[in-house]
Amino acid sequence: MRAEDVVRAPSTPLDAPAFPAGPYRFTDREYLNITYRTDPEALRRVVPEPLRVAEPLVRFEVMRMPDVTGLGDYTEAGQLAVVEYEGEAGEYSISMHVDNFPAIASGRETGAFPKKAGRPRLYVDQDTLVGTLDHGTLPVARATMGYKHRPLNTEQAREELTRPTFMLKKLPHYDGSPRICELVRTQIADIVVKGAWSGPARLQLFAHALAPLADLPVLEVVSAAHVLTDLTLGRARVVHDYLA
Repeated sequence: MRAEDVVRAPSTPLDAPAFPAGPYRFTDREYLNITYRTDPEALRRVVPEPLRVAEPLVRFEVMRMPDVTGLGDYTEAGQLAVVEYEGEAGEYSISMHVDNFPAIASGRETGAFPKKAGRPRLYVDQDTLVGTLDHGTLPVARATMGYKHRPLNTEQAREELTRPTFMLKKLPHYDGSPRICELVRTQIADIVVKGAWSGPARLQLFAHALAPLADLPVLEVVSAAHVLTDLTLGRARVVHDYLA
């Protein structure tokens, strides 16, 4: 194999890459988002400088993605903190739990998404929209929302999903010292909101050593949204280099 072909390959193994080159288009991407108030000191412990916690708000999300170019069909759950960076409001992605290896590998290698393996689900149980996250056989999160109780303004839904997202990219040298340690910013721009609803919601978190979502306890549910979209993820750019 020629050197230029090695460079052009999206991933290893070279003869069967773990994921194809993006960008990735998501069709019928479905969200259950529950924003809740948490303990401010606990939140500050997991949000890295130079990000600032303006309000102790966290968004728990479960995303059902049945049609993703190159990656297939998968589900994802995550926890994001409401933050500010140099006066700009946004969210910091604390963790993401995914049931699809190509999505985990591409998210971590081509972006800075903090993805690890998990067992999330999003489904309708009679009159209730349900989002769950398990790690192995153990429960981590259980979210419920009344199914399509009230229409949600599509512009409000779009605004929530297109907030800037900040993430930490961290890769070691072969000797274990940090090789890349960066804060990056990304934003969804190419989005079509196909439907949006709200309703009563609850969120229950369970303590787990390897999926510590419950370290940010649910003190009050602030809002809930169920949104159906088509979108393309934006590329990340570095906003702060910790090693500079």
